[in-house]
Amino acid sequence: MTNTMDMAGTKVLVLAIDGPPIATEADGNDIISEAFSTEADLIAIPVERLGPDFLRLETRVAGTVFQKFVNYHLRCAIIGDIAPLLENSKALSDFVRETNKGRSIWFLASLDDLRAKLTRVGA
Repeated sequence: MTNTMDMAGTKVLVLAIDGPPIATEADGNDIISEAFSTEADLIAIPVERLGPDFLRLETRVAGTVFQKFVNYHLRCAIIGDIAPLLENSKALSDFVRETNKGRSIWFLASLDDLRAKLTRVGA
């Protein structure tokens, strides 16, 4: 079940694990609409919701969707274990490392890690 919660002063839309996959730009638009309807500032997406090609950077799906989030001033956290994907892609490893340094897109293991990061960066 999708819900919203306050984490360190940030309204977070937490997507359900069992929802439809996020595999296209249109799927990203649907999430943006949902975030706006709940007045969320950040979207937490379980890694299980990502389509099979989402994090294959050569498909540009992640880049397109993440850019839309940024354009609409929505932050995003991908929640879950992506270690197997990182082992097979230096480009993805570099992307994750760089985005985690910023304030817009993060890759974190759990919602507790998201709460801690929001607390550290001052929401």
